[in-house]
Amino acid sequence: MNRFTSCLLLSFVFCSCPNFGASQSLEEIFELGEEAYNNEKTKPVYLPSQNEAFDFIIIGGGPAGCVLANRLSENQNWSVFLIEAGATENIVNDMPALTRYLQLTEANWNYKSTPQKKACFGMKENQCALPQGKLLGGSSGISFMIYNRGNRKDFDKMAEAGNIGWSYEEVLPYFKLSERADLEDLKYSPYHNSSGLQNVEYVKYRTPMANAFVFGSMELGYQGIDYNGESQHGTSYIQATTLNGQRHTAAKAFILPFVNKRKNLHALTFAQVTKVLIDDTLSAYGVEFVHRDKTYTIKARKEVILSAGTFKSPQLLMLSGIGPKDVLDSVGIKQLVDVPVGKVLYDHMSHIGPTFTTNSTGSTLFVDRLTYDDEARYQAGDPTTRISTLGGVEALTFIKVPNSNSNDDRPDVELLFESSSLVSDYGSAFKKSANFKDEIYIKGFKALEGREHFTIIVMPFHPKSTGRLWLKDSNPFTPPEIDPNYFAEDEDVEVMLAGIKEALRIAETTAMKSINATLFTDKVPGCEEYDFGCDNYWRCSIRVLSFTLNHQVATCKMGPSNDKTAVVSPQLKVNGVRKLRVADTSVLPAPPTAHTMAASLMIGEKAADMITMEWREY
Repeated sequence: MNRFTSCLLLSFVFCSCPNFGASQSLEEIFELGEEAYNNEKTKPVYLPSQNEAFDFIIIGGGPAGCVLANRLSENQNWSVFLIEAGATENIVNDMPALTRYLQLTEANWNYKSTPQKKACFGMKENQCALPQGKLLGGSSGISFMIYNRGNRKDFDKMAEAGNIGWSYEEVLPYFKLSERADLEDLKYSPYHNSSGLQNVEYVKYRTPMANAFVFGSMELGYQGIDYNGESQHGTSYIQATTLNGQRHTAAKAFILPFVNKRKNLHALTFAQVTKVLIDDTLSAYGVEFVHRDKTYTIKARKEVILSAGTFKSPQLLMLSGIGPKDVLDSVGIKQLVDVPVGKVLYDHMSHIGPTFTTNSTGSTLFVDRLTYDDEARYQAGDPTTRISTLGGVEALTFIKVPNSNSNDDRPDVELLFESSSLVSDYGSAFKKSANFKDEIYIKGFKALEGREHFTIIVMPFHPKSTGRLWLKDSNPFTPPEIDPNYFAEDEDVEVMLAGIKEALRIAETTAMKSINATLFTDKVPGCEEYDFGCDNYWRCSIRVLSFTLNHQVATCKMGPSNDKTAVVSPQLKVNGVRKLRVADTSVLPAPPTAHTMAASLMIGEKAADMITMEWREY
């Protein structure tokens, strides 16, 4: 048992005061710098010589980048170099129950939105936190591990718009290729595969409250479903990217088991790319990066592939002279290619609530309830301890609302059941990581400390509001300016309101009444002028309490040649530049009916296949 596990055990057991206790000690543990994440035994370190050449250079070790590096290095004649700005994961990342703490660590880029005009009113300076993984495995190392591919229509609409090769029937094999499904009731499903590298399993720890939510949803007519199968209309327990109850990141699945075995697969952590090198023929021929305060240049014989994520990939394109002229001129960067990088940004905004108290015993995930027994069983491989719950996320229901803003049969809203809330960590993680003001916690939620309760997170899938991203300056170490423009369209608020009302309907079912689910009625600060529960109260609450689940897309939008808003082609090639592609969720033209990790894996698989087909003769 290593020192991190020992510290966690001590914090769980010996620090039990809810206002100090486990939450305070855990906070200290999770404030980890570079050294703590720099595990000498597992970190991939291949430091190239200046101007060393590789066939493929992959920028970013997120899910898509990890898949790409693995698949391309299957060809022993190709050399592959993967560059990651962050570190490798450690024991803290493994524990699903502690997910919210990870956003307080060096494993998060710690982006924030610009001050929002119609949202994020409960956040300091009206800025929503925008977490992104900064470690090998990317956001798969700090996210909530929900495996959700999306709706058939998401991909068919992409293909209908001219993105040839991206229909559901064409991408389904790539979803399946990466998946190793351990889903008891879906063993023979044509929608799943059990021989891939990325483990997917049901969360084995379940509370009576989660069961009541699922049964209550069924009472209202929602069928039990495989939401990665034929239909998304219904309810289900969570399918998660965990293995025996421990987080199974893209790095664990695709890189760490292979990097020391394949001589042609090289990876470097703590290396931040500052620029893609473009020659006079507008061909990418290499990259510059900084490692340990030293600048390196390496060359690509075949391609440079950006898999740095929805914020970093567009930033690097613009730093390299690829982007809108007005943005580049404003920071003194010479434009090489005029493409609308960062001009489109979509995100899934989510609302905390409604929240309910219950008469259940010991079900709510408070961090000071984690015990020696939980830890010992978890370390022994038991996936049924509360340490394996996804920060309390246990089940979901997909719904179609009466005021739907989509004209097809896709679900409009996801209701996520959490046996946790803003107070589950006594203000030590969620409040800080989401940038909530202290008064939101103190006046709106503190009364729930120590009480049995649960929350239903309401997440609309298809927002109408669009944002954008641009450079603040020409310094590659300065975060980009990110304006998601949340709730600019009132229709998005109305769809979320309809989702809240359906959550309230589920709470009225017999199943939910069996646990005495009772709506928590302390008012949200800033909404005191409204009667609790009226439509205007909830509209106010939506603009105060909503936060992102980190599903940003479209900043490097994919589209056919006649799409003036497109940055990359359906082959993921950057328009106007040779030997340069983007392969991550920034290419998705619109937000999917899903969380985005599964889509990132699929994009990596499909990109690897397209690249292999193009270069197989060479």
